[in-house]
Amino acid sequence: METKHLQEKKIEDRIVRILSKDLEGKMAIYVGLTKIKGISWAISNAICKKLGIEKSKKIGSFTDDEIKKINEFMKNSNFPLNIINRRKDFETGKDMHLIGSDLELKKEFDIKRLKKIKSYRGIRHTFGQPVRGQRTRSHFRSNRRKGAGIKKKGAKEEKYEKKT
Repeated sequence: METKHLQEKKIEDRIVRILSKDLEGKMAIYVGLTKIKGISWAISNAICKKLGIEKSKKIGSFTDDEIKKINEFMKNSNFPLNIINRRKDFETGKDMHLIGSDLELKKEFDIKRLKKIKSYRGIRHTFGQPVRGQRTRSHFRSNRRKGAGIKKKGAKEEKYEKKT
């Protein structure tokens, strides 16, 4: 009975690396996959269904072969077009799904390209303004000072101490 408890504890303490992301062993696979950048709930669900994995199975209980199976499936995945994150790539024209650092790099290059050609979206990115048409009257004021009526708390106390 104690050995079963120790095995469960080992599973929970185990950290598993899936798609170059460390995931805790006590998490369910369905939830854990969403922690990887580029994998949404819909894609996590699709992975579990296609590979026949139970969604509530803990990540720590997976064998190395099962982890390799998940990694290979994500590299050679055929998801429906409505859930992939890169349709008609600018350079290649192909539909693909990017994950992790690849996704971050492509996004960064896209923004740099928009800034370089000085498109409207590129200019908005440069100035740190919203790109997708949101109103800016009451939000997006991160670059402005505090209101005129608000004073710093520390400054008032320092003046009082200097006079005495």
